[in-house]
Amino acid sequence: MEKAESWLYKALHYRFSDAALFEQALTHRSATGLNNERLEFLGDAVLDFVISDHVFKSHPDASEGDLSKLRSSLVKDTSLAALASELGLGEFLILGSGERKTGGHRRESILADALEAIFGAVYLDSGYDASKKIIEQVFAHRLENLPDVDDLRDPKTRLQEWLQARKLALPDYELADVTGKAHQQTFAVTCTVNELSQTTHGESTTRRKAEQKAARNMLKILSGERP
Repeated sequence: MEKAESWLYKALHYRFSDAALFEQALTHRSATGLNNERLEFLGDAVLDFVISDHVFKSHPDASEGDLSKLRSSLVKDTSLAALASELGLGEFLILGSGERKTGGHRRESILADALEAIFGAVYLDSGYDASKKIIEQVFAHRLENLPDVDDLRDPKTRLQEWLQARKLALPDYELADVTGKAHQQTFAVTCTVNELSQTTHGESTTRRKAEQKAARNMLKILSGERP
């Protein structure tokens, strides 16, 4: 644990009074002993509050829906896993042999849960202010560079609003092709705005994602960009 404790202090300038809490935060359920699931539950709640407080104060005119989107963009598993990877957390995870062999230290869900567990452990070890400080350190760059609220809305919704604002008919989405085996299919979809004589294409692993890509490409065309 010495290497892990040294890493934590170097990365986040924090030392645990109760080292057992830190060890538990790093321990996945696949390993023996106390695991980090309860700490992850607590850390998730603390994280939600800290981030909610920040976006609420930084966007005084934003609606509840927009605030939720901003918070979600920051605390979703993919974002947390990316932050954990940037910190080098994976190297210090305590995993069962099966997870170690299959690359569990790189698995998004495991990294995200462990990071939240650390937040929860810090909360128990030193209280809310300490956990808030740690979270703000981890999220510093992202909090300083929050995305525009409009960019968080999905492309299909944004395209619909763009067309409705100009009193144009909604786009037509058609499934053009499905390729690949049943468990690994690729969906090709077209998005057509008939009144503007524009058609775009999108491909992805699900029809919904393909439609979103086609809508995104249509928005680029309508805004004068190249898709």
